Amino acid sequence: MASYPSIFNDVIGPVMRGPSSSHCAAALRIGRICRDLMDNEIDEVSIGFDPNGSLATTHESQGSDMGLFGGLLGWEADDVRLPDFKDAIKQAGISINIEIRDIGALHPNTYEIVLKNKNETRSVTAISTGGGMLEIIEIDGADVSIEGDFFETLIYTESPDDVVKLIDASMEPDKIILHEADISIVEIKSRSFPNDEFINELLSRKEIHFIKKISPVLPILSRKDLKVPFITCKEMLEYNEGKDLPLWKLALNYESARGNISGEEVFSKMKAIVKIMNNAIELGLKGTEYEDRILGPQSVSFKKMEERNALINGGVMNKMIMYVSAVLEVKSSMGVIVAAPTAGSCGTLPGAVIAMAQELKLSDDETAKALLSSGMVGVFIAAHATFAAEVGGCMAECGSASGMAAAAIVELANGTLEQSLSAASVALQNSFGMVCDPVANRVEAPCLGKNVMAATNALSCANMALANYNHLIPLDEVILAMDKIGKSIPHELRCTGLGGLSVTRTSKEIERDLRERKS
Repeated sequence: MASYPSIFNDVIGPVMRGPSSSHCAAALRIGRICRDLMDNEIDEVSIGFDPNGSLATTHESQGSDMGLFGGLLGWEADDVRLPDFKDAIKQAGISINIEIRDIGALHPNTYEIVLKNKNETRSVTAISTGGGMLEIIEIDGADVSIEGDFFETLIYTESPDDVVKLIDASMEPDKIILHEADISIVEIKSRSFPNDEFINELLSRKEIHFIKKISPVLPILSRKDLKVPFITCKEMLEYNEGKDLPLWKLALNYESARGNISGEEVFSKMKAIVKIMNNAIELGLKGTEYEDRILGPQSVSFKKMEERNALINGGVMNKMIMYVSAVLEVKSSMGVIVAAPTAGSCGTLPGAVIAMAQELKLSDDETAKALLSSGMVGVFIAAHATFAAEVGGCMAECGSASGMAAAAIVELANGTLEQSLSAASVALQNSFGMVCDPVANRVEAPCLGKNVMAATNALSCANMALANYNHLIPLDEVILAMDKIGKSIPHELRCTGLGGLSVTRTSKEIERDLRERKS
């Protein structure tokens, strides 16, 4: 089954709290799946992180513990209770043991989890793939691929062939997969769970040990024979021959086909995203408070200085800086933000696009169109590269956000489709080689500066494209090159806390001060 990114699954979303989408939101979704696997009854959890991965040094400071524990409790990614996850997990009576040990992980964001209750023990291996996305790659010794976009039914049985025949005769699932392990597992992927009558019929058979039902954790589901109109920029331009559609409309057509939902529903979902982004900016500019962070509410000071004409006149760029800062401060204070495409880069897109929309006195509808345009660029990146800083450095996060924002700004300025793609290409070209080395392992600095740089880069590239500068390298080729360069960055400089600013003397002092403050 081909995997095609969804704008709302992979690019603009999730709506969440916490410092990092790959560490918080993805971990929470992994926890939710683990909870379903245990039928909501969990007594003990053992978690293994590989010393060569990113989670060994960042699982606490970047919110993986918070997300995973919240998911084990059944919470959503924007749940207001998330900051109190430690007390909640204790009150639930769940014992947690975290070990840093060699688990042979091939991905830097790998979770090896063993879950127990009084009746059973289950094992799960999962990875966070960036931007809140995940993949369960092993359950109870069976190699699987569960990404949270289907209703998953796992049937543990001694007679898998008979079970498959019964399923084929009784329902029309999207896919049936047979997994061989200590006991065979028949996996049903579908857009809803089998009805209770069928489940009860299965359970009445002595060759079936038990059945596990895992609910989807993503907003847009997949399906059998999933097709999209295009998956590269080149294919999109070929699709658009004779249609002359703007980028936002092409994005709407893509997401409608991807999610099997109407264009009206796609647009409505994006307008809801615009509202959440606006709310984050407004909340940030009022001032945020949160003890466990490095940087305070600096956007408030920026706003006062701007109103007093005490800053150098940067025009709309100053508003972008202020808005980017406001959103990141909301993120760092555990407020609700949209990971777009990640929480670490969540200030760039809303800061740039909403500031520009206000400057041009445009409506929320026009802003939603611009965000759809950015989402289409993000789909191409998600399909052929990565949003995970642990895999590709900060160019995968802030660099991607800059390319997306550049295309969106051109849309706001009534530029052409070709100009939007040109702006995205140049913005991404300018972002090659950005490392991810957060101070004190917190997603605050230099993340703020990089988000600001990404937003202002987007504005510059949008104007260059509107002036018909030559971007030279097609967007598809830039994305492939970005992926290759990102994977070539030393792993110490890819969000592991092992290199760059993260290991400076001052960074370590800040990290120590934060630890002492919490204790």
